[in-house]
Amino acid sequence: MDQKKQILSAEVANKKLHRMALQVVEENYNEAQLILIGIKAHGTVIAEKISHYIKDNFTGDVMVLELSMDKKHPSVITLSAELDFNDKTIVLIDDVANTGRTMLYALKPLLEQFPKKIQTLALVERTHKSFPVDVDYVGLSVSTTTDEHIVVEVEYGEVTGAWID
Repeated sequence: MDQKKQILSAEVANKKLHRMALQVVEENYNEAQLILIGIKAHGTVIAEKISHYIKDNFTGDVMVLELSMDKKHPSVITLSAELDFNDKTIVLIDDVANTGRTMLYALKPLLEQFPKKIQTLALVERTHKSFPVDVDYVGLSVSTTTDEHIVVEVEYGEVTGAWID
């Protein structure tokens, strides 16, 4: 009985990304700059999509960076560009927030400076966290068992769906 169940189609995922982008703009309308940091690889695709939608309604600067790490052993974390995060507004983005562990470790290089604000965004969030990370912008919140896995599929820079496996 190893079946996967679709929880988001490409169309619905795109609508959720657009809605979350509008929420980010609404929450940060007074900011001069937003730094979107996508956790490689799907988080970066989502960050690019959010950036595209934000630019339609946000008058400030929008920058997208990519954060790379080994999610199982996150001791080395790298960013696609060195940047001054002091007094900046950052949105940390991933495709799925499972335990909160990835986002928690991804905060490490950001907290070495003094950002004004750090927010989190995930297309899909599981409702049982193991680490104290709250996701500020959520596309879909799903209750799952610990044996079930959520997979967000991406092709050619587009989210094509999400599944419970």
